Amino acid sequence: MQTLNSPLRDGVLGYSQGVVSPAPRRLTTPSSVNAAIKQIADVMRRANYAGALQYVPELSWILFLRILDEREQLEGEEAAAVGASFTPSIDAPFRWRDWAAPDGPKRAELTDGAMGAFLGFVNGDLLPYLRGLRDQPGASARQKVISQVVSAVDKIGVDTERNLLDILDRVHEIHLEAVDQTHVFTLSQAYEGLLLKMGEKNNDGGQFFTPREVIRAMVRAVDPKVGETIYDPGCGTGGFLAQAFDHMRTRLGPDATADDLRALREDTFWGREKADLVYPIALANLVLHGIDRPHIWHGNTLTDQEVYGGLFAGAPDQFDVILMNPPFGGKEGPEAQTRFAYKTSATQVLFLQHVIGALKTGGRCGLVIDEGVLFRTTEAAFVQTKRKLLDDCDLECILSLPPGVFSSAGAGVKTNLLFFTKGGPTERVWYYDLSDIKVTKKQPLTIDRFAEFFELLPGRTDSGHSWTVTREELEARKLDLKAVNPNRKSNEDTRTPEELLDIIDSKGREIDAAVAELRASLAKGD
Repeated sequence: MQTLNSPLRDGVLGYSQGVVSPAPRRLTTPSSVNAAIKQIADVMRRANYAGALQYVPELSWILFLRILDEREQLEGEEAAAVGASFTPSIDAPFRWRDWAAPDGPKRAELTDGAMGAFLGFVNGDLLPYLRGLRDQPGASARQKVISQVVSAVDKIGVDTERNLLDILDRVHEIHLEAVDQTHVFTLSQAYEGLLLKMGEKNNDGGQFFTPREVIRAMVRAVDPKVGETIYDPGCGTGGFLAQAFDHMRTRLGPDATADDLRALREDTFWGREKADLVYPIALANLVLHGIDRPHIWHGNTLTDQEVYGGLFAGAPDQFDVILMNPPFGGKEGPEAQTRFAYKTSATQVLFLQHVIGALKTGGRCGLVIDEGVLFRTTEAAFVQTKRKLLDDCDLECILSLPPGVFSSAGAGVKTNLLFFTKGGPTERVWYYDLSDIKVTKKQPLTIDRFAEFFELLPGRTDSGHSWTVTREELEARKLDLKAVNPNRKSNEDTRTPEELLDIIDSKGREIDAAVAELRASLAKGD
């Protein structure tokens, strides 16, 4: 398939033209885009979906097909304008414009036909066709992505045909011709609002979601550049890869060449994800951000058990940049442990070993880590892994995050950010402390809280919130890497139990004397 670079678009979400359809309402503010998405979510909640963890996966593939159809129609028009051939990824009647658009011919045929014909077409014809695209002879990279976006969908979960048509009509209304791109955030940001709902505590999706402000800070600190490969071996919904794309696209600026953009969209982003539910959401999220070819491997990173690896073909053995948040508190069995030098059931420790091995010499990493991994010194695998990190990499910085950063995502653990470059050894570690900031659901961590960190990071300057620890000091602490700010005034009571008992005894005697004196005064008065 020939794809033409065009000034009319900037990735998937930059269109100035779209599908011809009845004039939709114009979305001219960020709140109007979010409101449109919320209305769709409201319909889905009444249509047999208990919460975001149920309706976001469904909405993901529906929204993906809407944007894909708009994209392919534009690409066909561009090809025709210059006399080039264009082969669409999806044939009629399975294109959005055929079966989902309000004026689609296949939709008209089905809704005018027998009761239940529309749902029957979606479940019995459309979804099997889309899932089978990857197996077609000579399947394109885009067709493989399409098949994987719907890979977890056996049948649509909407309870009635009427509700499904309502959802489709509302999704059709927010196509990009209707969005005023000069005034609103891109559709991808509205979609991320849905992913945020998936990450809320009561939705049990927090294991797949890292707060976006943490991701933004990590990407800015690591600063991935065009021409580098970016990898997340446990990518969840794709937040790190999507933010890295946004960061790199912005850095390119208006003078970006067609080759720069092609490389960024097609050859840059690699990841792995185990969860069947989340893998297609990651693909949809990355495509909505503008990544044409998200190279996401479906399977267990730690055991190397593959579900589908067709999008990961041609992956490098090592990567320039790794950004990751390993699952908190996970436990792995023998099939995972046997693949690593330092054997433990702790998921985060195994992932840290994987990351060190997958990083090129000179490559950079930003990693979220549970504080327990940093301070535990009694388990051999923990100490050995940390020693390998310090020997093979320059651990430049440990940033101590506030308690509660991940609590809205259902994880109450204390966390830190590690920043390191492959090609050690580490001679000293610069620490920065944000743990004194109070974070709640109504008062989340925001990017402005990192302002001093970014100001001091280039020179790793010591301050009231930052300090340096030498390798010798870390060795003396038996590789306890926990951030303990020496500049912080402690409110901790350091008195021993014996001292406290002596104080209580002394105060008791004073009280007894005072009571005796009062009794004597009262007796004289009598």
